[in-house]
Amino acid sequence: MRIVVHDYAGHAFPISLSRALAALGHDVAHVFASSLQTPRGDLARRDDDSPTLEFREIPMDPDYVRYKYSFRRRRNMEVRYGREVAKFITAWKPDAVLSGNTPTETQEPISLAAIANGGRFYYWVQDFYSLAVDRILRRKIPIVGAWVGAWYRCLDRRQFQRSSKIIAITADFTPILSNEFGVDPAMVEVVPNWALIDEIPVLPKDNPWSRRHGLHDKFVYLYTGTIGMKHNPAMLLELARKHSENPEVRVVIVSEGIGADWLRKESAAAQLPNILTLPYQPFHELPSVLASGDVLVGILEEEAGMFSVPSKTLSYLCAGRPLLLAMPLENLAARITRDHRAGLTVAPGDLAGFLDAAATLHASETLRATLAGNARAYAEATFPIARTAAVFDQILAR
Repeated sequence: MRIVVHDYAGHAFPISLSRALAALGHDVAHVFASSLQTPRGDLARRDDDSPTLEFREIPMDPDYVRYKYSFRRRRNMEVRYGREVAKFITAWKPDAVLSGNTPTETQEPISLAAIANGGRFYYWVQDFYSLAVDRILRRKIPIVGAWVGAWYRCLDRRQFQRSSKIIAITADFTPILSNEFGVDPAMVEVVPNWALIDEIPVLPKDNPWSRRHGLHDKFVYLYTGTIGMKHNPAMLLELARKHSENPEVRVVIVSEGIGADWLRKESAAAQLPNILTLPYQPFHELPSVLASGDVLVGILEEEAGMFSVPSKTLSYLCAGRPLLLAMPLENLAARITRDHRAGLTVAPGDLAGFLDAAATLHASETLRATLAGNARAYAEATFPIARTAAVFDQILAR
């Protein structure tokens, strides 16, 4: 079978799926966008990759990062990018196109091209882009925003209707698909996301990366990944402020974009030398980066609710470190963390609870060790890629 796996963002876990599907004997093209400001996986062939795997980078306008928060300019770039992916699909003629992490208007030409060339389209639902756009624009420009939001919902509805199956990362998405878009629940397959358990081993805190940044002998609260509209960087600033008198504590943020820029500016204004903001690191450094943290932090705003499941938390579980999450308590990542005693969770608006939980973890090495062991045990039991690839293989072959 010829399969296109389109992951707009170029994240690590979809790459592992492409590698595993190619190892099963399929011809696989892993397609992604250039010029995005986001954490990326290893987007190049390895010596041990199947010869049936190829990577295809589709050019995104190089000004995309500059205009990321300009809705009109960003939209135009995303539409053009979607058309370029559609051209690739038309030329490559896959039997199946699996597309996720993709803006709604980008997804439109991709879904049309898959079907027009005799293939099947599978919408891989990582979150609900159209619902986020609808909510944000209704708040910013109520009348026009309602019209634009309705248009995005209409596009998503049409793309769901074109799908041979809709693959959702959590069962929480099924009622949303049904209630908001009229999707028959029988059309939904639930396949939870995963992290690269084989590529994120448990490493010692004292490692070359932590020594390079002077963290090997400090207590580190570590945040990695995007800080955008769904996050509240002020909580990280307050965490640093709380420990500003303790020279042994650092708050480290590995991120880029508007949230990281805000933290850099505000921490300088507040004269907080204990907060360190670094750009995204190469994927091969990720195990060492995560190992440098004593507590791994995740934040998600209340309005994201069940619409988003931060993939960073799954990588955190692999690292064998305790988690500290400020996010909606019904969110899947928060539920996993609580149910498997892998860390502490608080509601996103609960700053006092967040700081108290951080202090609890700082105070007890025994608690940290227990939670860390539980986190790694869950990852080892849940994330092996062979099992997940077999599920996708069955879905795409139907």
